[in-house]
Amino acid sequence: MSDQEQADAADEAEETETETDAGLEDGDFVRVAYTIRTADDGRVIDTTDEETAEDAEIDVDEYEFEPRIIALGAGHVFPSVEEAFVGGSVGDEDTVDVPAEDAFGEYDPDEVETVKADKIPEDDRFPGAQVQIDNRQGHLETIIGGRARVDFNHPLAGEDLEYEYEILEAIDDREEQASGMLGMYLQESPEVRIETVTEEEETVTEDDGEETVETEEVEKDVLYVTATQAMQMNQQWMFQKQQIAQDLMDRLGLDRVVIEEVIEGGGMGGLGGMMGGMGGGAGDVDIEEALEDVDVDADEIVDEIDEE
Repeated sequence: MSDQEQADAADEAEETETETDAGLEDGDFVRVAYTIRTADDGRVIDTTDEETAEDAEIDVDEYEFEPRIIALGAGHVFPSVEEAFVGGSVGDEDTVDVPAEDAFGEYDPDEVETVKADKIPEDDRFPGAQVQIDNRQGHLETIIGGRARVDFNHPLAGEDLEYEYEILEAIDDREEQASGMLGMYLQESPEVRIETVTEEEETVTEDDGEETVETEEVEKDVLYVTATQAMQMNQQWMFQKQQIAQDLMDRLGLDRVVIEEVIEGGGMGGLGGMMGGMGGGAGDVDIEEALEDVDVDADEIVDEIDEE
C-alpha cells in the first residue's frame, strides 16, 4: 500500500469514527424496547414486553407486545426521552424521568365541566364511563338528574412518569421503517412494500408565445400497504389517513402511498339472486324436480303454521 493509499485509509477511518461518535440524530429510525410507569406508584401504562403486561394485568390479546420502531424527531416519544435518544447509541439503556408537563400535561380543574345529560348516550350514563361530547373525550364523574359532571383531562394528566428503555438496533431498511411508523399509529404493523415505478410526465414550455409539450420518463417511489380489516376499522386511520400518509412520504422520501384492500377467495360461492337463493341463480334447473328431491311435506308445513 502506497503512502497516499495509507493516508486515504486513515482519513476514511477517522471520518467513520467521527460519524459513529456523533451518535443517533433526528431522522434516524431505531428499534426500542420500553416500559412506561407512573412515578408515584409504579403502575405500568405501556410496555413492549408481554410478560410485563401480563404481570400488570393488561389484556395481552388486544395488542402486539414487541419492540417498536421509532423515528427520532417525529414526536413518537416524550421530549425528554427524545433528548436522551439523540446523541446516544445502539445498546444504550436507561430510565428517563418524564415530568407531567412533558407527558400528558398538568391536571386542569377547568377541564371538569357540567353538561346536559342528554348529550351522553343512555348506555354510557354511569360514573367512570368514557364519553365523547362535542368532539372532546372525557370520563363521567357523576350524573344527577339531567346534569352530568365530566372530566375532560387526559386520564394521566398530572402524572409524572418513568420511561425505561433499551435501544436495540438502528433501522435502515425503508420498508421496515414504514411498517414501524404505521405500527406506532395503528398499534399493528401491516404488510408493506416499496416499489420504484416509471411514469411519463409532461412539461409545458413557452418560447415566443408558442407552447411546447415535452414528455419525459421519471421514477417514483411508491409505498404499497396491505389494509387489514382491523386497520380499516381503526379510528385514527379513518380520520387521519391523509396526515399519516403525508408523514410517511416526508420521512421516507416517497412519492405516493397506495392502500391495497385484499379480499380472499373461497367461502360461500356465488350470491345468486337478491336473496342469495334460486332467483337469478337457478338457471335451467327444474324447480319442481328440485323440490321433489327434498324430503318435505308441504301440507304438513301448512298444518304446523295454522296450529301456531
